[in-house]
Amino acid sequence: MAEPLPPPAAPDGLHGAARNVAMLAVALSVLLSVLDYAIANVALPTIAGDIHARRSSAIWVINAYQLASVVSLLPLAALGDRIGYARMCRIGLALFVVASLFCAASSTLPELTLARALQGFGGACIMSVNAALIRFIYPSRIIGRGIALNGLVVASGVALGPTIASAVLSVASWKWLFLINLPLGGVALAFSFALPRTPTHGHGFDATSAGLCALAFGALIIGLDRLAHGDGIAASLALVVVGGISLVTLVRRQMGHPNPLLPVDLLLLRDFRAAFLTGFLAFVASNLFIISMPFTLEDVLHRSAVATGLLITPWPVAIVLIAPLVGRLSDRYPAAILSSVGLCFTASGFLALWLMPAHPSDANIAWRIGLAGMGFGLFQPPNNRAMLVTAPRSRAGSASGMISVARLLGQTVGAMLVATIFALLATRANHFCLIAGSATAFLAALISVTRLRPHPAPAAG
Repeated sequence: MAEPLPPPAAPDGLHGAARNVAMLAVALSVLLSVLDYAIANVALPTIAGDIHARRSSAIWVINAYQLASVVSLLPLAALGDRIGYARMCRIGLALFVVASLFCAASSTLPELTLARALQGFGGACIMSVNAALIRFIYPSRIIGRGIALNGLVVASGVALGPTIASAVLSVASWKWLFLINLPLGGVALAFSFALPRTPTHGHGFDATSAGLCALAFGALIIGLDRLAHGDGIAASLALVVVGGISLVTLVRRQMGHPNPLLPVDLLLLRDFRAAFLTGFLAFVASNLFIISMPFTLEDVLHRSAVATGLLITPWPVAIVLIAPLVGRLSDRYPAAILSSVGLCFTASGFLALWLMPAHPSDANIAWRIGLAGMGFGLFQPPNNRAMLVTAPRSRAGSASGMISVARLLGQTVGAMLVATIFALLATRANHFCLIAGSATAFLAALISVTRLRPHPAPAAG
């Protein structure tokens, strides 16, 4: 039986109730993916204890989700170009709900790890096309508002995750952290049929390139992560070499392809490349802060675990509060200005944390974290908007995938840098992470501002 299709999108987006319902579908889908990731982080110690897994091994409950998402994002974005972004989103929601049921039914670490990997694939289906859908939901003149709203949903999921996890764990087993995805996923799936039909192309799916992409990202990430933790140097280097060769082979295979899975055509565009590098470095900087800051608060400043969670909350709260304003600003002013200013605020916040007195008050800590979060909230929507609108509409899926790749790769590299810094420095490693995060954010701002340079005039014919 043929799948029922909603009315096609207007030439320049949807309007009125149709736009609101379609955006609600995107927001619920993204919230499902982000919320589950944040909840699992908080619940990891409880899960490890219940399934009798070592904490060092239980981290694969998190890593399996992240790795599956990274290796599959670009192939799924290319597949979304071929079958339609709305259909890809629905596939992701269905996979996510089924995987959540498997997670709840798991009783061993291997079972749970495999179920989380399946969740990661479902989440990647959603995240690979969510920005592309926004481009077809919102008219181009106000697309920044849709992207800012999407960022607000992500930040809200990050902020709500610890609270929801704590509330559920106080009254029920950790398995209910995954079972609550079933009703939320069902509602999101129902609304997803309001998503607009988007243009598709007839290019065949390049399975060889998809395999090379997965091998390149997977081998590089696992190899570099093992090197950061000092695990099996020879085997780790071998993985890095395999990943590097796979990446070079993939790039050569994709050059000149009319619809490349690895969007080398988009990366050749100066403004798209600058936006991608800006996003990547910004997320490296954010993870240098997010992962190391709890150690600073608990081990150096002697705050409790509860106080630590509350003191980090100003980061997502500031992003949520500034999102409505940023949505309007990003439709009026260049990303090169807004993103650069935002990243300078973020870098200044990290620098202020590094320069904190030895015994700061909670308020002294909170305003610095809030400043960094406000800057990050100012940077992200304009930069994402720039990546979307720089790419042709026919390449919206690839642009959407690259937005998520910049985020996930940046977060992964940031986590590896934190692990490396903590392994190399016996003391003050957390302070070094803050100054490294500040420097990285300033570098991202410098790359962002290069977009203000005029494009070279075409050569005379």
